[in-house]
Amino acid sequence: MPHLPACAGLGFKAEHFDTIRQQRPDIGFFEVHAENYMGAGGPPHRQLTALRADYAISLHGVGLSIGGSAPLDRAHLARLRGLIDRYQPESFSEHLAWSSHGGDYLNDLLPLPYTQATLAQVCAHIDQTQETLGRQILLENPATYLLFDESELPETEFLRAVAQRTGCGLLLDVNNVFVSNVNHRDDPRAYLADFPLEHVGELHLGGHTQEELPSGPLLIDAHGSPVADPVWALYADTLARLGPMPTLIEWDTDVPAFDVLLGEVGQAEALLAASREERRAMA
Repeated sequence: MPHLPACAGLGFKAEHFDTIRQQRPDIGFFEVHAENYMGAGGPPHRQLTALRADYAISLHGVGLSIGGSAPLDRAHLARLRGLIDRYQPESFSEHLAWSSHGGDYLNDLLPLPYTQATLAQVCAHIDQTQETLGRQILLENPATYLLFDESELPETEFLRAVAQRTGCGLLLDVNNVFVSNVNHRDDPRAYLADFPLEHVGELHLGGHTQEELPSGPLLIDAHGSPVADPVWALYADTLARLGPMPTLIEWDTDVPAFDVLLGEVGQAEALLAASREERRAMA
């Protein structure tokens, strides 16, 4: 199976298509949300076909509801398989979350308790997904705003068990690490020290917003602003342990001019270049 290059990539936005075609920027890969391409044709597919001719592609799902208690939507899985067959992306990823219940689809990625029962259900869903798609998937750690009293495992241990049982890889979202740990008054560096980095195939970076509550700050994984300085610092720490990795800049709301996004890509690429130099010096 092909792999993403260990470079900085960017989430594709249709409003930037003409600029991308004119400038042909030196970007490692583009990511697209699978659910935006579930139709049979039209402008979205014409754009993605042109983009795929020039760049590596990461396909990112947001609606499979891998963490849900209900059976996976087989029609949705079939559409995903069709997209993968059509575009042969270097990577497909989904979230450790649930987003549907009783036939209703919710516009959110919701958390789940980390219990043995939930672990078995998530693993069964990943096994089914990988068998249907004919490839390994990457599972993304969530941004969370509450914890469950019934949880039996730390999130890092839960993710390790999922990867070991199913053979899936992990997508480490560094901003999600920061958001969740600040919200739960925990140490994001301690979380990363426990994270099963040996299973990581891709990194994500994005912006967040902050609200002040009587109990302290609440961070929201909003994807509508630059990557925050403490998240860049966590990213640098992660590269020091992992070495250069495919790294996506996510910016999904209040999308700015393309040059602003290129600036974020450039900042990630500078840290990746430093990581490459460090690895060469150690060789």
